[in-house]
Amino acid sequence: MSPAPLPALDPAFFDAAQTARAWPFEEAKKLVKRLEKSGKGEALFETGYGPSGLPHIGTFGEVARTTMVRTAFRLLTRDQIPTRLICFSDDLDGMRKIPENVPSREAMEPHLQKPLTAVPDPWTNEYPSFGNHNNAMLRRFLDTFGFDYEFASATEYYRSGKFDAVLLRAAERFDDIMKVMLPTLGAERQATYSPFLPISPISGRVLYVPMKEVDAKNGTITFTDEDGRDTTVPVTGGHVKMQWKPDFGMRWAALGVDFEMFGKDHQTNAPIYDKICEILGGKAPEHYVYELFLDSEGQKISKSKGNGLTIDEWLTYASNDSLGLYMFQKPRTAKRLHFDVIPRAVDEYYAFIAAYQNQDVAARLENPVFHVHYGAVPNPEVPVSFALLLNLVATANAEDTKVLWGFISRYLHGATAETHPEIDRLAGYAVRYFNDKVKPNKVYRAPTDQERAALQDLYDRLAEYEGSTDGTALQDLVYEIGNAHKFEPLRDWFKAIYQVLLGEDQGPRFGSFIALFGVAETRKLIADALAGKLLKA
Repeated sequence: MSPAPLPALDPAFFDAAQTARAWPFEEAKKLVKRLEKSGKGEALFETGYGPSGLPHIGTFGEVARTTMVRTAFRLLTRDQIPTRLICFSDDLDGMRKIPENVPSREAMEPHLQKPLTAVPDPWTNEYPSFGNHNNAMLRRFLDTFGFDYEFASATEYYRSGKFDAVLLRAAERFDDIMKVMLPTLGAERQATYSPFLPISPISGRVLYVPMKEVDAKNGTITFTDEDGRDTTVPVTGGHVKMQWKPDFGMRWAALGVDFEMFGKDHQTNAPIYDKICEILGGKAPEHYVYELFLDSEGQKISKSKGNGLTIDEWLTYASNDSLGLYMFQKPRTAKRLHFDVIPRAVDEYYAFIAAYQNQDVAARLENPVFHVHYGAVPNPEVPVSFALLLNLVATANAEDTKVLWGFISRYLHGATAETHPEIDRLAGYAVRYFNDKVKPNKVYRAPTDQERAALQDLYDRLAEYEGSTDGTALQDLVYEIGNAHKFEPLRDWFKAIYQVLLGEDQGPRFGSFIALFGVAETRKLIADALAGKLLKA
């Protein structure tokens, strides 16, 4: 499969890439040196997926970030070295525990320890197995984003013989692998450990049992099966799989992987993966370790728990571009991944888009949106923020975008959903996000005496601006009144506006809000707040 062509970039981009400092370029430079040293004619990128649960945003992030490095590599090499990206699913792994988010845990209990592709699909009859279902969900999302990748299934690779040569080598070098693994284990685990996990011919379960014999000449292993009898099976053809740590190294050696990133929870094991890869005749790939995503409580996101945001949840309330930006920013910093991060991510995305249009080539390579769009950066016209639209939804009681467009078209002088599709899309996200995530938690409060006087003053002075859509002039008026009423610090005045008028602790630039919502409408909002009507809403 050929990668998608790079966008028609000015040749200056290829020159500027040589000194670019954004993290994808820093990682790609290491890969360039690797291939220069090895003489290899292709760069192979890999990402891993454990389909023990439905894919979450962290899974997507690994593919997105790897693609960012791949794009940077292509720029550094002027797209003269072929690249491939394999998304590998470890779906031959045994189901060690039942996910918490399946319809019937009892129905899955008989299938514990069976390969994920041998466990029935708990949701529908559309897919032949639990593993196949989760693989399909991953592929659907990656395809939605237009990623260029090759999907690989451990079940297919083991059973088709694609790993046979390296598995036979693992049998030959069994003792060397054990020398790496045993010092990392406790005494009890050492007594039973084997890098080979046979799949029981009797039960179909993946067995964690010691080896009675490893016959390197014949490429077989002997173990005690669940019926108590000694059983001999070949290490090839899908009769065994490898323990997860040796499996990393085996896969790297078998495929010739040049680059793979993984979460911080793998960091201490990376030297083990590397050593086993080298034992099996491969060269360990370049690594990039990223911090883990956390849920709203600061806990690690888990596929089996289903905590944190799902892929579909983010895309219900914001675009894939905003999600891409969230993945690009500070990958080595732990970040909470929950609904509250979405509005900021959306507005930051459009801010970077606006900045990109006026930057030179070198600055563009440092701009996150270059990496989010892999060089093909769009230029949508979005003169209103997501935060502004959210508050407009609240004050206009909008249940659909038609209500919002009544305000937007006045603010943008005749703009429509057809002439500004990006704003229309953003408005749809705002309606859904507000009604699902903001409205249930809105809390209005009554103004203090100082705030009441200032709001009355704002109400009176706004009469002079009837019909105005000049957000700057309206913002200056809000500042002027805050200073006149001696708010110290001045941000307390804006906090009061948000809490009393919008039922929020923070909000948009209020002058812009007035311009969009309308002066007359804002005056009515203030009057309702001063009369206590919002407290009853």
